[in-house]
Amino acid sequence: MHIVVAGKQVETGEALKVHVAEGLKTVTKKYFDHALEASVTFSKNRAFFACAIDIHAGRGLSLRGEGEGPDAHRAFDEAASHIAKRLRRYRRRMNEHSRNLADERLPPSAETARQVVLAPLPDEPDEAVDAAALLEEPGEDRGAPEAAPPANGHAQSIQTDHGAIIAESPTQITRLSVSEAVMRLDLGQEPVMMFRNQSSGALNVVYRRADGHIGWIDTTAA
Repeated sequence: MHIVVAGKQVETGEALKVHVAEGLKTVTKKYFDHALEASVTFSKNRAFFACAIDIHAGRGLSLRGEGEGPDAHRAFDEAASHIAKRLRRYRRRMNEHSRNLADERLPPSAETARQVVLAPLPDEPDEAVDAAALLEEPGEDRGAPEAAPPANGHAQSIQTDHGAIIAESPTQITRLSVSEAVMRLDLGQEPVMMFRNQSSGALNVVYRRADGHIGWIDTTAA
């Protein structure tokens, strides 16, 4: 397993790296017997240490766990335990995923899309208030207001319907069953996931609702 350990204002010595490697091996060895990639990031939040674990298990499957503790070792242990708990919940499906990784005859089942991060749109400028118009008597007609000349003598540019693009990256839309899509959403701690329904071939979306439940959007039902 290739593991990258990083710290944000936290020392990541050899003892911590060994603890991370042994902990990740213990968590994943029951479910994955193929090469994995993992990144473990430590940070400090006031009196507590925080740890975020991201594991990439192949075929588009990602796992994420977060934890806090009085020291970096315990923060990692808590994050790893969260991942282990969710892996046990999906034990049967994880075993199927591991078998699929070993089967080289499986055809590719994902298509590439574009994922974009947008800046929020700027606030609209407040309209200027005509003090004279506020003092008009009801029914008094002052005529239509004259249009203001364009700034710098040029017509104003047409605003786009979205904010500026901050980041852009390719992403995969995988052909999955609904239950597997929910599993991946949970394991990766993602807020939303788009996938192609394995049964209908239509684009579907699963997402986290504010009440803690999982929502499912099925375009074939429209």
